[in-house]
Amino acid sequence: MTAVEILDVFNEQMEKTGTATREEVHTQGLWHQTFHCWIVTGSAAEGWKLLFQLRHPDKETFPDKLDTSSAGHLMTGESPEDGVRELEEELGLSVTFAELTYCGMHREEYRISDHYMDREFTHVYLYPCNRLLEEYEVQHSEVTGLFWIAADEFQSMIGGDQNTISAQGVVYNEQQKPVLQQRVVRLSDFTANTQEYYDLLFHALGYK
Repeated sequence: MTAVEILDVFNEQMEKTGTATREEVHTQGLWHQTFHCWIVTGSAAEGWKLLFQLRHPDKETFPDKLDTSSAGHLMTGESPEDGVRELEEELGLSVTFAELTYCGMHREEYRISDHYMDREFTHVYLYPCNRLLEEYEVQHSEVTGLFWIAADEFQSMIGGDQNTISAQGVVYNEQQKPVLQQRVVRLSDFTANTQEYYDLLFHALGYK
């Protein structure tokens, strides 16, 4: 039996007003908190690469889309510090909160369907990691692949200067083994995020 997830809910000023189930949060469009962490490799001098996870095709939202390296809801009573558990659960990374770099908090609201409204206070972080993609221990019920994308090329595509960019990574076969794959991707292959959200990420990486 699946446990019911209870989240803290807030008003637009981020003042806590109570709690609700995850289903109620999305059907009623209640403000709640999420944790996002971007895995990066490289440097400002040689260029950064961003790690994207490929969402499982059975996901309720954005199936088969490229998404933030690791992300999840904060449950009732949790703070952003507790979000590091997502790195362990989704990617097999044991990380302390002190190792993360804070990018900022983004308010975001978007309607996915007539019955699904997302209003999030998203806490965004960075974590440099040089682990090989084949070494990640992913949560296969959530993640079906991992891809590196050059941050400057991704920024250029978001800004409308490029229609397609290259993504290099792995997808997991039926035996849950990583298989190398290269893709040409466009903006429609990614989950929906705002320019303001990505500005937090690029600013933290030293991009203008």
